[in-house]
Amino acid sequence: MELLGHFVGFRHWLQGNFKTHHPLFPGAIAAAISITMGLGGAWQPLERLGYGVLFNLRPELRWHPRITVIAIDGKSLQDYGQFPWSRDRYVELLNALNTSSPAAIGFDILFLDPSPEDESLARAIQANGKTILASAGPEEEPLPVLKDAAAAIGHIIHEPDSDGISRQGTVWFNGIPTLSLALLQVSENQNPERLLNQIPPQAIVKPYPEVDFQNVWINWPGSIQEVPTYSFVDVVEGRVPPEAFDNQLVLVGFVATGIDRKISPLQPITGVYIHAAILDNGLEGRFLKRLSPVITGLILIGISLSMSWVWSDRGLMRFGWAQLQIGAALGFPLAWFALALAAFTWGNWWIPVVAPIGTMLLAGIIVQLRDRYEKQQLMQLFAKQISPEMARLVWDRRDEIFDQGDLPPQELIATVLFMDIRSFTTISETLPPRELLSWLNDYLDAMSECIMEHGGVIDKYIGDAIMAVFGLPFPRQTPEEIQADARNAIAACLAMDARLKDLNQRMKAEGKPLIQVGMGIHTGPLIAGSVGGKQRANYSAIGDTVNVAARVEPLNKEIVAHNLYHLLITEETYNYVCDRYLGVQVTELHLRGKQQETIIYSILGERTPEDSPNPSI
Repeated sequence: MELLGHFVGFRHWLQGNFKTHHPLFPGAIAAAISITMGLGGAWQPLERLGYGVLFNLRPELRWHPRITVIAIDGKSLQDYGQFPWSRDRYVELLNALNTSSPAAIGFDILFLDPSPEDESLARAIQANGKTILASAGPEEEPLPVLKDAAAAIGHIIHEPDSDGISRQGTVWFNGIPTLSLALLQVSENQNPERLLNQIPPQAIVKPYPEVDFQNVWINWPGSIQEVPTYSFVDVVEGRVPPEAFDNQLVLVGFVATGIDRKISPLQPITGVYIHAAILDNGLEGRFLKRLSPVITGLILIGISLSMSWVWSDRGLMRFGWAQLQIGAALGFPLAWFALALAAFTWGNWWIPVVAPIGTMLLAGIIVQLRDRYEKQQLMQLFAKQISPEMARLVWDRRDEIFDQGDLPPQELIATVLFMDIRSFTTISETLPPRELLSWLNDYLDAMSECIMEHGGVIDKYIGDAIMAVFGLPFPRQTPEEIQADARNAIAACLAMDARLKDLNQRMKAEGKPLIQVGMGIHTGPLIAGSVGGKQRANYSAIGDTVNVAARVEPLNKEIVAHNLYHLLITEETYNYVCDRYLGVQVTELHLRGKQQETIIYSILGERTPEDSPNPSI
């Protein structure tokens, strides 16, 4: 709705400059809004919901019959004891499988620590000749004696989406295929890169272009209960017929409750079934495909322009039939959803559902509202959706908005602060979720108060991390104003340090983990632009200054001496605050793309009259 407010203002401007308006004009605005929302990620949460609906409405796919799982389940843990087990257990498993003829065996288990049984396991692996071992990255590979014996190595790295659902699988990481791809490599005696090239390009996601890292969209088959799954202990003790594994691609992994838990769009699972799903997609050639952003954008443009005409006084509106208009409002979205479901079911295409339907509705809304609002209504809408300061800024720069249809970016100089909790991952594993959230919110609330009390703006929370900017939303015009922002940032950090001591006393009394933070600050040029969803718009800062501040903060892990406040700042910031705060140079940071080292200072506290003279800014 905030971006809709931009259109309302644009409409008033347009009417003041043109005598007539084109019926497709609202569609052009709707397309621009929808594409902007897509680029900003506003559609993504809703598209994820649509993704889940498509999976649940589509008839279940049958798992490929050659996939078999050997489960480290509750029964096996009860018989063999707590994990990790002796390597002899895996020797027994491989010996049992040698009575059959599996095409390949992949262990979704890491063998990182030495064991007295390593030599015997290596011999069993070598004797089998079709065993693939797991890696979790360059620093978490199998022991050399086991790695040398294995037929191949496959990584088991997996990162679910932010909502916890596993929609993608990492098929390639730093030259290492995923475990499932390695199974195909061994069973079909093919080069893994050749197998990778057989995946349709529309199914491949490369989230980090600078890294040798590729994901695929997983086309989840039916329930995991349909995958032949045998208990580890039953296989070892001969209670499973050997022919059950003939020519099978066998995955060995955890199925026990509470271990390696993941979530698919259909049900809770364990990690071994992610490898099974990727393996199924590779065997069946049915990885999920997506449209390119360009094609998606063209579809949104076509839909919005078409709907703009349909809803205009040259389209359905000229008939004035309420039933026809209501039928169109329901029929067009339902028709698109039916098309998306058909493409998903029979073509393995995940085409956008929510964005096109939302664009249809948006185009209709804009057509209906384009003549109804005046200037004051625009301001009232802004006042309800965003802060008064932002509303005033938007109004002051309305001519630029009307020229561009959105709040344009600003180039300014500001001070950026990054901070996060040390060892947060370890702490999060020791607290129940409810207690962890309460503990984290107490910390974020206290730190945020200090930041805002000193004129900072909370840009975003990133888990336990805080990004704040001193110098938004209005650009500073003088060096004195920029200096004041830098001073306020340091003052906020010292205030947070004091507040954290009080908070830790309370945490200690309540038996909760104590909090230690690291803070990094940099001052420099950045770009602040509008980041908006349907409910609210705010500024967000981007640019090299933000990146430098983010790089400075982690140095607190290494720099302990002369770092009383766990606060590191760049020389650029120190030059602004050195007249008020005492600091010492602690290190230099080399940043990619910069010829000179970035000098890092630690703040020791406020200056006293006895301290040395201050360098000038």
